[in-house]
Parts: sequence; structure tokens; C-alpha cells
Amino acid sequence: MSHKRIPKRRAAIAAGGAVALGAAAILLPNANASQDGGTSDDAATAPRTLKAADASDLASQLAGLLGDAFAGSYYDAGEQQLVVNVVPGDNNRVIVEAKKAGADVREVANSMAELRTGAQTLKSEATVPGTSWALDPRTNKILVTADSTVTGADWDRLESTVEDLGAGMATIKKSEGTFRTFVSGGDAVFGGGARCSLGFNVTAGDGSPAFLTAGHCGVADDQWSDAQAGQPIATVDQAVFPGEGDFALVRYDDPATEAPSEVNLGDRSVQISRASKATVGQQVFRMGSTTGLANGRVLGLDATVNYPEGTVTGLIQTDVCAEPGDSGGPLFTQDGLAIGLTSGGSGDCAVGGETFFQPVTTALEAVGATLGGDADAGAGDRAGGQVGEEAGGQAGEEAGADDQAGGAEGGDGEAVGGGDQAGDGDAGAGDAGDGTGYAGADGTGLTG
Repeated sequence: MSHKRIPKRRAAIAAGGAVALGAAAILLPNANASQDGGTSDDAATAPRTLKAADASDLASQLAGLLGDAFAGSYYDAGEQQLVVNVVPGDNNRVIVEAKKAGADVREVANSMAELRTGAQTLKSEATVPGTSWALDPRTNKILVTADSTVTGADWDRLESTVEDLGAGMATIKKSEGTFRTFVSGGDAVFGGGARCSLGFNVTAGDGSPAFLTAGHCGVADDQWSDAQAGQPIATVDQAVFPGEGDFALVRYDDPATEAPSEVNLGDRSVQISRASKATVGQQVFRMGSTTGLANGRVLGLDATVNYPEGTVTGLIQTDVCAEPGDSGGPLFTQDGLAIGLTSGGSGDCAVGGETFFQPVTTALEAVGATLGGDADAGAGDRAGGQVGEEAGGQAGEEAGADDQAGGAEGGDGEAVGGGDQAGDGDAGAGDAGDGTGYAGADGTGLTG
């Protein structure tokens, strides 16, 4: 049976194949080597220039190395460096090791334990629908957000709780939108009158093909189709929502279904090499059945969101836009790493807002599934070269026509990869030097 492809409309993306990111794995062993090959003490302790994915891997290693001294980390995209927070104490040795590993180490006031205790206080005293909080290592504080529905006594309660935590522990801001899950009727994957987006194809614990999507999609209906009012192609196996996450494992009904680890581009695809944890400051891309491609950065981790349906914990907070129907769609990096599944948020792709994502690593562990492998290993390479010439321009035209953006001027486009060219007015800039082309649903062209 041919593999099931979920149609994506309005935008196309491409990446130049699966990138095996092993650099971070050797950063610690080679910490004494400077970037230019020297071995001076100054060079050995200077912060290293890192790709975001390498910084994420290094952050995970340093979290274990530093123990209780570790107070979070984030990626400084401008300097291309990993910044690691540590609390003062008898930890000079591990700080030296962190610096040798290439991190920019800074001392902060709040430990991870103190921040998590503060988050627990918010949960027990200020769990109000329309609120969220996440750990923000850039400020070393808890970022508390209230949507437009939080008013009167609820706002007073939230504000009072934040004030009691202290100015050095938490900040609070208002969002113009309303927190909601992004389920809607329309196209993509359908079930129970709702529309969602397929996240990532995976292999279930028993070896059968399946996919991940949002948990609030999984609890909406047991069976899902790839066409509105079509025959079911997959059945929900596990779903979590609300509670400790927003994810579902959906098994393809036909065990012979080919489900390669890739993001579907319609007539071509992009290889997803593996799952990775998010890093604050990291640039990420989201694909959804309503709005196509959007991009932004990770703002916070361990986010708690109080949706009208209930509280969800352990999410990733970003400034990537999304709209109803995008739920469950993949969040990933330009290097082909799976990061998250679209959960919900506020705003839309016209005004922006906050969007929350279920970490893929947590979902995979919970359902016992695996992502990645050697299926269609060359697909990304083939797609990269072709789409760099075709899909960037074509999708930019299509997206521009849909949104009256006409490709805009590259608008909020950010150059990625080696080409350093962001949308040039033709919305796709399809002649990417290395074959990597990203085109957003708002007409923004990103080329590598």
C-alpha cells in the first residue's frame, strides 16, 4: 500500500536532507581545544559558536554535569552561543568544566528548585482559565501570562499571587487574545467533526506504523481520516489531555502503511532525523493544515496552560503563530529535528500571540514510540535540491496569493543556512545556494 500523505495547502518547505548532529556529543571531550585549533587557557574557556541544535545537546549534558547548580539555559541567537545559568555556591569546578565545554556561564539568583516551587504556588493558588506560566531562563524568572478573559477577581488573584512570589521571582503580562486549543472543521486529518494536523509519523512499540498529534484531537474522536467525511485510516491508541501533556498516538489501521519519518510537502518531503529537546532562544518552524509554515523562537519551557477544558503542564512556549486546524502539527528545526506538537495559544497569524507545543521527546517516551530511522533516507536530499529551485518560489507565490502578501518584501523573514538571503520580493527566493528553501504562509521567503 502506498504511504498515506496528508495534504498540506498554501505553503511548502524543504531541507537538504537529514543532518546528523554529532558535534555536541564531542564538545565535552574536546573542551580544551580552542575554535582555531589552539589550546590556550583563554581560548579553551571562551564561549563557543554553536548551532542551535548543538547548543540543545550541550545544554542537556551540562544540566547533568552541574546538578543543583544548574538554573536553566538558553540560546543566544545573535552571538550563536549557549548561555548557562548557575546559582552561586561551592561549584567552581563544575563551572570551569561548563566554560571549557563552550558555554557562556552566568550567575543568577533563582535556582531551578526555587522556580519550580514558585510555579507550584501559582498552580495551587492561581489556576484560572486563560492563564499560563513558563520558566524563562533569559530573565531567571517565571513568565506569567493572562489572556483577555482574565479580569476582575481572577486578575486580582493572579496579580496578588505573583506579587507574593516577589519581583525577583516572576513577571506578569496581559495577552490580547484568548487561550484555546486549535481544533476546527475543515481539511487535513478529520475526526468527530474536528480538523487537526498530523504531527510526526512514528513507529509504535510493537513495530506498527502510527503518528503523533495533539491529545485534544485524540480525545475528540477515536477514528481519523485524511479527507473530510472520508473513510477512517487511523485509530487513536493513547491520548493525554488535559493533564501532563497534550499528545496522542494514532495507529494506522492498515499495518502495511508506509509511514516514513518526514514532513510532507505534497509531491516531495523533508526528512526528520530525530527528536530533540527545545532550547529557549532557538529558531523553530511550525507546519499546520490551516496556515502552512510559520516560524519564530522558543520563549519558555515547562509551561503550564490553563485552557477552558483544563490545565496542561510541561509545554513549550513560543512566539510562533497558529490558528484553528493547526493543532497537532509539527514543530521542527531547519536541521530536520522534531521538537514539538502544536497544542494551543492566543492570537492568530495576522496579529501574532503566544503558542504552546507538546515536547516530542516527552510524548515519545510516554507512548513508547520511536521517531527517525532509515526509511526514505534520501528523500530530504532530493527534496532539498528541487525545492530550493521550485517550491520556494512556487509556495511563496501561492502563499502570497492566498494572503494578499504577494511574497511581501521578505517581511519578517530571517535568513537561515548558508545563503544569508531572506525573501527578496518574490516570496520564495527559490534559487537557494544549498538547495534549502522555506516559504511561509504569509508570503515570507526564507532561503539557506
